[in-house]
Amino acid sequence: MINNLYINNLFPTQFVKVFGVTLVFIFSFGLKAQELFPHNEPASNVPKGVIGIKTFYKTYPEVDLMRRMYAVRIMYGLLPKLTVMGTISATNHHGKDLPPNLVTHTHTGNQTLYSTNNFQRGVVYPYILSGIYLYAKYRFLTFDRKNEHFRMALYSDWSNVGVAHDESEPNLMDDTKGYGGGLIATYLKNHFAVAFTGGVIVPKYYDGYSLDLGGVKVPTRIEYGRAAIYNLSFGYLVYPKQYSDYNQTNINLYVEFIGKSYEAAKVTQFGYVNVPIQTPILSKGNYVEIHPSVQVIFDSNLRIDLSVGFPMINRSYTRFYPVYYLGIQRYFFPMAKKIKTNELKAKIKRYNE
Repeated sequence: MINNLYINNLFPTQFVKVFGVTLVFIFSFGLKAQELFPHNEPASNVPKGVIGIKTFYKTYPEVDLMRRMYAVRIMYGLLPKLTVMGTISATNHHGKDLPPNLVTHTHTGNQTLYSTNNFQRGVVYPYILSGIYLYAKYRFLTFDRKNEHFRMALYSDWSNVGVAHDESEPNLMDDTKGYGGGLIATYLKNHFAVAFTGGVIVPKYYDGYSLDLGGVKVPTRIEYGRAAIYNLSFGYLVYPKQYSDYNQTNINLYVEFIGKSYEAAKVTQFGYVNVPIQTPILSKGNYVEIHPSVQVIFDSNLRIDLSVGFPMINRSYTRFYPVYYLGIQRYFFPMAKKIKTNELKAKIKRYNE
């Protein structure tokens, strides 16, 4: 596991301060909210037998072009406490090979000097099918009261994404193959919800080619840094103040803090040459981003999320800012002939609350 990441790398002091201040600010209101967080999963589950389909889109400016990710996710309530998901994504984030100048070597007499460098940003890449991302969540703890609950779940994820990712930070969704797992805790009281996700990512390596300064494809392996994630989400239901039926439109506001610490990458060329890391994009790092969001839910089913993300402590080198996000999600009821649709909607509503 991540045995050489120290505590101050996993949970930076700045993040602990922000966490504490935000808790005081939020709990001072004693208000009401939802737990359908746009960027983080709650500890609740999709009801058994219900299918959810979600499409989402992320984009950010890079120099004079826009990087984009398009994704489709299928969710299924396999058991009352077990939800499984599968996601396919396509992006224009990377080329088929690692970018020129990322890993280079020069000759000085009989000596060969290898180095890693920053590379040109804003290069046009074609859209590439990233791969498949799988996720499973098991809720193992439930304390439910009227208008209040506390739940905990374990999650695991896996990815076969194998694009030419050119930074040390791993992202299983669209950049890096590998696996991970962790813990989710969610607390809801009336219309207010808060959730924390903590976990690890163990990426696999990329084997491919790096374009040298002369345009020659050099066999290159990048072993990406293992990572710890620490995400904190808050939500507040602003409308309606009181439910009268399941068909009412919901409007929710969220603020989510997305944090990650990761190790430096290891770069090898020709199968045996260890290239020294001399650029921040391949070095170890940590950051915390803030993502405020607005969400609208129609008929206790159709959900639309809009958010924008900014760096708050340090930054991620895998993207520029701001990061814009749009998500659309809907549930389907294949068991509708056996179970009344309103009963399923009630289950969805309880999941939403």
